Order: sequence, then C-alpha cells, then structure tokens
Amino acid sequence: MPKKNPKRIGLAIIGGGRVGLFRGEVAARHPQVDFIGLAELKADRAKEVGAKIRADFVTSDFRELLARPEVTAAIVSTDEHLHVDPILGAVERGLSLLIEKPLATGLADSERVLKAIQKSGVDAVVGYTQRFRRRWLVAKEKVRSGQLGDVTLVTSRAFMNRLVALDNYRRTDDPSQISPMVISGTHALDIVMWMMEAKRPVEIYARSVDKALGPLCKGIDATAGVITFEDGSLYHASISWALPIVWPGAVYSLEVGVVGTEGVLTIDDTHRDIVLATSKSSGEGYAPDSARRVDFLGSYPPGDIALGELRGPMREETEQWLNRLAMGLATQHATAVEAHNRLMLTKAFDLSARLRRAVPLPIAAEDEKARGGLRAAG
Repeated sequence: MPKKNPKRIGLAIIGGGRVGLFRGEVAARHPQVDFIGLAELKADRAKEVGAKIRADFVTSDFRELLARPEVTAAIVSTDEHLHVDPILGAVERGLSLLIEKPLATGLADSERVLKAIQKSGVDAVVGYTQRFRRRWLVAKEKVRSGQLGDVTLVTSRAFMNRLVALDNYRRTDDPSQISPMVISGTHALDIVMWMMEAKRPVEIYARSVDKALGPLCKGIDATAGVITFEDGSLYHASISWALPIVWPGAVYSLEVGVVGTEGVLTIDDTHRDIVLATSKSSGEGYAPDSARRVDFLGSYPPGDIALGELRGPMREETEQWLNRLAMGLATQHATAVEAHNRLMLTKAFDLSARLRRAVPLPIAAEDEKARGGLRAAG
C-alpha cells in the first residue's frame, strides 16, 4: 500500500539532452517535486532546458548540483560514456537514482558501478522504457502466470533505419565500442529476459555483418545470435540498424514470438498501424532527416509529443519512479543488477561474433576484449 504521507522530492537532473528534458518536464508537473536542479555542460542548452523545466538551480558542474542540500534523488541522462562519475557521485550522497541505460559502456565500469550501488544500498533503477508499454506488460503477465506453460523458444527481430547508427558512430572516437546490440538491441533483449527471468542463460552464439556501415563509419550493420538457457530453452535475436534512411520506422520496429509447451504469444510492435505520408520532411525520431517523408508513427521509444506534452512510456516511467520515491510504490523498473546483466549479454553477442564461435555465459570484464580463449563459465 502507498504511504499516507508522501515524501517531498528534490530532484537533480544530470544531462540536459532529449531525455533529460523529457523527464524534467514530467517532474515539473509532479505534486511532490519541490526542487529541480539541472547540470548541463553546454551553456545554451542549459539555459533552454532550465527554462522549460522551471529549474531552481542550473550549473555546468554535476558535483555542485549533487552537493545541494535540497537534492534527494537524481536522474543521470548524460551521454552513455559519461554515466560513471555522476552515478558514483550520487551514490556517495545516498541518493535514489534513475539512470539511463546502460550503467556504463564497458563491463569493468559497469561492474564497479554495480558494486558501489549494492554496497551503499541506494534505490537505483535503470531506464528500460519499453517495460512501461501496455503490450509488453500484458505479455509479461501471460508468461508469468503460466498461460504458455514452460517457455521453450523466444524470437525477436528488430529493424531500424541507419540514422540512429550514424548518429552514434559520429559521436564516438572508438567505433569498436558501438554496436547495434549494445546500443539498441538491448531493449528487445531486456523485454525477453524480463519475461524469462526464471531461466539462466549459459551460452551464446552470434554473427555480425558490416557491408553497409563498415565502409561508411567502420560500423556493424546487424547481429544475429542464439542464447541457450540452462534448461535447454532458446532465444533467437536479430537486429539490423542499417536499413535505408527512408525506411518508415523512425526508430524501432520489433516483432517478438514466445512459444511454450501450452501456448504461443506473438507481438507485432512494428508500428505499421499508423502510417504518415507527407510532402513535408519528417521530424520524427532521434536524428530526423529531410529525405524521409513516410513514417510508422509511434516507433520513437520515449513516446510522442501531443498537445504540447510528452505522451507515452517515458512519461509513465518517470511518473512511476517519482511515485516510487514519494509513496514507496513497487514498480517494474529494471534494477541495476538487471541492467548490468543486459550489458553483459549484449557484449557477449559481440564477443561471440568477433571470435566466430560460441561463448560460455556469463562473461566478465577480462573477457570483453578477448581474441583467444575464454575462462570457463561461472
């Protein structure tokens, strides 16, 4: 049951990009949020976002923000490779956390962050926003309640146009750290592993291809592979983020099938039910492009702006997190342990593809860059 006397919340938002703005606007409307502070390195962006979320304090230094006595919780929404220091700073202060995925971009840093979170005992959750969409909640419930019997096979197929890939590769000095599985495939992976949380993965076998993005930016086009679980059940996953720019899905088109001993469940999340065709350029997605004039609406993971507000899963995810803090409500947010597991599995996909052979699970930081033999599975 919720608490009768909700706690007041002083919120620090570290990173004023798209997600920081989205979550900040939701927080600004929440009745228990008394204080909002923003840390953003770019002065123009800090001014713009600070005004939109009615921030009480704006700075370029996240440490200065975390030191404010009003702050009781923090959202870490910086670029992926900049998560570690803000997380550790918030953990040191004992703040509750909502962290954009992943915890870190490398397993060593992710292990370090997870240990710090566990040692401190802070309530830290990670932004796997798809968990807040009704279709995945319904699927989760059917699997959880045994409607399908014992799940034996899951398949997922994700298609994305290459705008997201090109944007990610442009923002890194090391293309080897960027892959479709680590950046985007992790969303489908989390949904599937969430539904199969009682099963332990023991082996992965994967392959990748780079014929389109390789010549453009030394990138990977697509990865496909199979996870084998301890009980013999299988998960086959494939993702391509190298589709042409004119592919109508602004971001994510996903199909999932779940087969059990007593039933089957199929989920069409390709967003082909609402199609926009226009003579004007499209503004949908993370990296809009003027060449795109047709869109499957609803494929932008955070949701959609309608009547001046964000509508959809990221709004609900943020509101539920704030309710979790204020009233002690249980929520379906991914835990830090789950987030580290998802990073480990996506890295294992890439490792198996690079080694061109099966890899035992789990892998650890010392395995991540392996070119030869691996230690035995733990």
